[in-house]
Amino acid sequence: MAEAGTYLYAIAQNVGRALPDQMVGVAGAPVRAITHENLVAYVSPVPLEEFGEEPLRRSLEDLDWVGGTARAHNRVVEAVAEEAPTAPVRLVTVYSTEDQVRDLLRRRHDDFTEVLAHVSGCREWGVKAYAEPGTGAPPAEEAPAETDSPGTAYLKRRRASLRSREDAWRLAARRAEDIHAALVSVSVAGHRHRPQDPQLSGREEVMLLNGAYLVDEDRREEFTAAVDSLRGQGIEMQLTGPWAPYSFTSIDLGPTRAEALDDP
Repeated sequence: MAEAGTYLYAIAQNVGRALPDQMVGVAGAPVRAITHENLVAYVSPVPLEEFGEEPLRRSLEDLDWVGGTARAHNRVVEAVAEEAPTAPVRLVTVYSTEDQVRDLLRRRHDDFTEVLAHVSGCREWGVKAYAEPGTGAPPAEEAPAETDSPGTAYLKRRRASLRSREDAWRLAARRAEDIHAALVSVSVAGHRHRPQDPQLSGREEVMLLNGAYLVDEDRREEFTAAVDSLRGQGIEMQLTGPWAPYSFTSIDLGPTRAEALDDP
């Protein structure tokens, strides 16, 4: 049997609920729980011939492998988040042994407890705002004087176009700030991610906002109504979720590669 490492998906509050029977995670391995006081870590065994430090470098260059691993990882995290406050762990976090995960729960107990208290009763929602095609006035051109040379006339038109474009970007930035502030007002917390390039978003429109919001389940309808109220006036809103609170549970676990963890 190949040497195995321990793949860590998430740390959750121990509320006494189990995952669905036969929950399968990364590499088709069964998921199990490791508990310590009020915390539980969800893990599964993975072969180090695939998830060890050196082979992992090669695997991460394979987009199909990364995509499949991410889907399996997220499937487990979302199942955990349905049952209890959850702190997802970053993709491909591998320890040498389960004892190292138990030690992690012991050493970082207070950190995890604080984070889980922050997200308790909440889920993450994603909001993207786009400027619809044709939004805003076309660039205004400064009419050249009759005495202007062709070069001067061109420069005047160029300056006017640049000013118009700059004004449009300033307006878009203000709209993004206003939208974000409105959504934060009905959230526990909000975080602005970098807007995606059209090649990544798959859309031609300019992305004004790429936000994540931690929303109390009791205010879920209020939050979605706020998103709806911000639609229109040249702005298209895209709402996704609810998700596990990936954007609000960041904890630096230190080195995690199996080969880098000889000392628990």
